[in-house]
Amino acid sequence: MGRGEPRLQIVRAILVFSAGCLVLGVGIGLGPPYLAKAGLHPVTILGMAGFAAGLVLLALGGVGLVRVARSWRRILVVPVLLAAVAASVLSIGQAVAATNVPPTTVGSATPADRGLASTEVRFPTADGVALACWYIPSRNHAAVVLLHGAGSTRSSLLDHAVVLAHHGYGVLLLDARGHGRSGGRAMDFGWYGDEDVAAAVSFLQTRPDVDDELIAAVGLSMGGEEAIGAAAGDRRIRAVVAEGATHRATSDREWLSDEFGWRGTLQEGLDRLTYGITDVLTAADQPPALRDAVAATAPRRVLLIAAGDRADEGNADRYIQSGATGSVDLWIVPDTGHTDALRTHPGEWEQRVTAFLATALHL
Repeated sequence: MGRGEPRLQIVRAILVFSAGCLVLGVGIGLGPPYLAKAGLHPVTILGMAGFAAGLVLLALGGVGLVRVARSWRRILVVPVLLAAVAASVLSIGQAVAATNVPPTTVGSATPADRGLASTEVRFPTADGVALACWYIPSRNHAAVVLLHGAGSTRSSLLDHAVVLAHHGYGVLLLDARGHGRSGGRAMDFGWYGDEDVAAAVSFLQTRPDVDDELIAAVGLSMGGEEAIGAAAGDRRIRAVVAEGATHRATSDREWLSDEFGWRGTLQEGLDRLTYGITDVLTAADQPPALRDAVAATAPRRVLLIAAGDRADEGNADRYIQSGATGSVDLWIVPDTGHTDALRTHPGEWEQRVTAFLATALHL
């Protein structure tokens, strides 16, 4: 065997192993999400095939690298390979899943089923995407854009709409682009939120029952992050309520290293990789940090609601709040999961949210 042969084997093994990481990541990002939401869809089959092919390539490349490693170095190769698989697959998988979202359908329930009169409306965004919504007219001249979370639709927000409408607010329940009956391509990190929310606010300004100075945004999870981001650049949004908002850009996670040391630093690096790959896979621009967004929104007020059963939410929201402590309120809801505060604490959710909106909008 010539001197160049071992080097060639190493290069081949690295290339095969790297291809395995890529293909497995794509498979994980496509297969399981589509299987859960769309069943036996062509993308499901493609994703599961990628998953299987990725495992084969990883096995071939990994075995090749172990074989060419000399003596004791083989002991180091295995954990390094496992770490590389975990890091690349998690990042690629999340990025692919966020930019290739399975179709979502609006539930059968409507505002009418909750005793609320509403109209089905459609309007375009500035970049030409048609958004589908329900609109419940205002009785107090104020209105809110109500924004759902990733992989969901407006029908998941009917309980929240009922509370707000009973207090007189006009409620625009929006299907984010690519979700429900809205057009466009879905993006589950919410990077198109500014365009979608701006179009929703413009629609509300055309309503004779709504005062232009009395428009707010209320969102859950991705929707909360979209509401915060949109308010930073759109002064027509006078107040924001964001439940379960934690991160949607690299710099949103900079608190991790301070809180968890080296483990936090590793997670920050993984997030940078995830968002970097996502940036390549979508035409949307990576938005500013939520912490910077609340600073830009001030002195307009923001209410953050965090799940008490999810320590990461409280930590993330404290970091966001530090961007504008004078204008951002934080409610950590005890014994509550992600975006579940209305179910676990219905009376307090109603009191806190409606009192906050009334104060922030000067009603």
